Amino acid sequence: MNIVAKKKLWKYLFWLGPFLIAVGLTVGLVSEQWRLIPLAFLITGIVISGLGIIWQSYETNWWKRRSTQAGTNALVATLAVLAILGLINFLGTRYHLRADLTESQLFTLAPQSRELVSALPQPVKVWVFDINQNPQDRELLENYQRQSSKFKYEYIDPQARPGLAEKFGVKDYGEVYLESGDKRQLVQTVNQNERLSEIRLTSRLQQLTNSTTAKVYLLQGHGERQLSPGKDAISQAVQGLGDKNFTTSPLNLGETSKVPQDASVVIVAGPKRGLFEGEVKALQEYLNRGGNLLLMIDPNTDPKLDSLLQEWGVRLDNRLAVDVSGESVVGLGPAAPLVTEYGQHPITKDFGNGNSFYPISRPLEITSVPGVQATPLLRTKPYPKSWAESDLQSEKLEFNEGKDLKGPLTLGVALTRKQAAKSASIPQAAPAPSPLPSPTTQGKATPTPSPSRKTPQASPLPSPTTQGKATTTPTPAATASPTPSSQTATESRLVVLGNSSFATDGLFQQQLNGDVFLNSVTWLSQQDQQPLSIRPKEPKNRRITLTTTQGNFLILSSLLILPLIGFAIAVIIWWKRR
Repeated sequence: MNIVAKKKLWKYLFWLGPFLIAVGLTVGLVSEQWRLIPLAFLITGIVISGLGIIWQSYETNWWKRRSTQAGTNALVATLAVLAILGLINFLGTRYHLRADLTESQLFTLAPQSRELVSALPQPVKVWVFDINQNPQDRELLENYQRQSSKFKYEYIDPQARPGLAEKFGVKDYGEVYLESGDKRQLVQTVNQNERLSEIRLTSRLQQLTNSTTAKVYLLQGHGERQLSPGKDAISQAVQGLGDKNFTTSPLNLGETSKVPQDASVVIVAGPKRGLFEGEVKALQEYLNRGGNLLLMIDPNTDPKLDSLLQEWGVRLDNRLAVDVSGESVVGLGPAAPLVTEYGQHPITKDFGNGNSFYPISRPLEITSVPGVQATPLLRTKPYPKSWAESDLQSEKLEFNEGKDLKGPLTLGVALTRKQAAKSASIPQAAPAPSPLPSPTTQGKATPTPSPSRKTPQASPLPSPTTQGKATTTPTPAATASPTPSSQTATESRLVVLGNSSFATDGLFQQQLNGDVFLNSVTWLSQQDQQPLSIRPKEPKNRRITLTTTQGNFLILSSLLILPLIGFAIAVIIWWKRR
């Protein structure tokens, strides 16, 4: 009897283990502090429970039973499955894997957006003043936030937080603002018909984080493309420059006789008449002092720029570029070359095999010139897909041996030229990639550099001055500056395109046309901190527009014809099996 009583007593004592475990868990969870007391209860309970299991198994040969072995196997398998599921969830929380299977990568940020957000110099926050949180807008903002911990967003009800709404100057529901430090900027107003745009958000983000503003001048006075909206205008291209934080202004060299000192880039877009000799000389002097020029020259025009282009090893071919490979795709005929092959250059580095097209283009001939580095940007398909047509009056475009030029043709080229220039002790802002040139005009230099050389990260660089003027060539007649000077390298950049219509309103937003223009200007401005890549993509309109006849036929076929056909097939099968 005593032995039986002792066994029952040990059995009851072992039940103390689960009780102590429960006490320890309760104390820890309630106090939210796992200190000495809850840990002591837990450890004591676990030890007692373990000893109880061992003693019970020893007394009853519990481990040798078949049911125990089967139960143990099931328990181990269950714990293994739970461990695997827990590991999968842990990895899924730490590492995100997303696949965008849409045609235009609608739910994936464009390279420009990813590059910009991942390199944010300071925290940026998006404030959406709206009571409704649209899933599409939230997904876009989440994509941005995944790129950098410095990007945050928050939805705000203007009625619930009127002070914050007043701080931003909110006037209506749906307004979206960007904030970085003490800077704030309106992105857009979202509503049911207009969702948050990646293009606008990336453009405003670039403007907010980039403290430099480059000045772009567009030459006028020779029949160039007009800058305001109208037929064959480039107003959308000008607006695109504004979105990338460029300041644009028209330039008439017949009135000013020289390019302004603050010009980062000068654009000559489709002149129909020739430039005066003095205007060409002003552009040459601008390039000689480290300027940057974009020439977009159409066929059947003579801008009188041969002397300038000859210095860079470029010749404008008077023939017409013909490409029959994209005639059915573009729908503009063989005189609109479809380009899918691009040079290895920062302007086109992210284009891949994307499409861009250039209605009515002229080829370019490139020759090697000492000191000039040339990189073809746009190339057509090889012959017989493309050629340069010499007979511009013929309605039937066909290759003529001896007169026409076989493809591939070069429709665009980017060139750089370095030259020596003096610099001295007046501090000026200059970018890290290249030293600051001394702007020269007929051998004289002013101490004011081009804004294209100014960046916040730049270190001071001297510039030669002697009462506001300095010589750039050490000649006996030159007046030497009393301040110390050093030899630096000046880089000029030139982009020549044999077409300007690709950037006109309507065509600018098609495929990669706008990217060619904007990336060319960005590269020319020598603002290396700005990302060069394709712009964000907008969703394509896939709606099918049916006429009344087509709609009625679709209803009739789906409700009557197709069911009758199915019924007839069923009757035929039944008849054969009868």
